Amino acid sequence: MTVNDWVHILAGLFILASLALGHWVSPYWLLFTAFVGANLLQYGISKFCPMASILKKLGVPESRGGR
Repeated sequence: MTVNDWVHILAGLFILASLALGHWVSPYWLLFTAFVGANLLQYGISKFCPMASILKKLGVPESRGGR
């Protein structure tokens, strides 16, 4: 899987987890949902993604080699 795949997976997991925590634990967890949404919005504008930078440093490939 590529960086782009992982970014989508992690963003979806973070949103679903924070919505569940906001419902069952504390509504303040919804701020984390807003944070993830804000990062997705700023990526659309600036094409900079902090999670992608972290994943690249961890050695996740940027593209599928040979496909």
